[in-house]
Amino acid sequence: MDAAAPSSKSLLPRDPGGTGAGLAVSLGVHAALLAALAGVVQWRTQTPSVAAAELWSSVPEVAAAPPAPAPAPVAAPAPVPAPAPPPPPPPAVAAPKPPDIAIEQAARQRAERERQEREQREQRDRQERERRERQERQERQERERAAAQERQQAAATERAREEQLRRITQAAGTAGASPTGTAARDAAPSANYLGRLASLIRSNSVFTGEVSGNPAAEVEVRTAAGGAILSRRLVKSSGNTAWDDAVLRAIDRTGKLPPDTDGRVPPVLIIAFRPKE
Repeated sequence: MDAAAPSSKSLLPRDPGGTGAGLAVSLGVHAALLAALAGVVQWRTQTPSVAAAELWSSVPEVAAAPPAPAPAPVAAPAPVPAPAPPPPPPPAVAAPKPPDIAIEQAARQRAERERQEREQREQRDRQERERRERQERQERQERERAAAQERQQAAATERAREEQLRRITQAAGTAGASPTGTAARDAAPSANYLGRLASLIRSNSVFTGEVSGNPAAEVEVRTAAGGAILSRRLVKSSGNTAWDDAVLRAIDRTGKLPPDTDGRVPPVLIIAFRPKE
């Protein structure tokens, strides 16, 4: 037990005391510091000693130099005029914008399209002009052919009439007599016979066109002894092809002609057909 006691006391804090030695050391250090500061201040404030010496020598006297003239007063500098304000900068010119490729392409396409349309229009005009010239040439040729046919038909009609009168006179036994004789008049168709035949044939016609005026289409009709129509031929055109064709078709539909008042049908007849009768 006694050996363990001193060991536990060594772990306990010591009692305060023993500050005198530390205080003395501190005072000594402060005193040394103050002495050093006093020495430095005295070294900085001590005035250094100065020694003077005069040297004498005989030297020639030199006249004093004239006083320098007073400098001329400097004139005040002339006022510098204020610089003119710089001119305003010219307006900036916008640099030309490079053309857009799409716009150029569209312009080229439009120009090409206009050129093609112009060429097509010129071609159509040329074709239309050629068509009109060709049509006029054909119409002129048709008129010339029609005129030639009319002349031929007129000559044929005259020959047919002469042949009809000759046959009539031969049938009456008066060959070589004048066509205006009594036998020729008795053998010729009655006054209303050709009109009745024209009305009969016209009733079988089908015509819906328009005819300017009232032109006549003369047709030579040849018949058999009983009145059957053997042939028909247009000897004089009315000038309207549609009416001429309608007359010929109506004769074909009729087929047979009725006898005249004397009970017979002349073998050759020249019948005129007018659309407005």
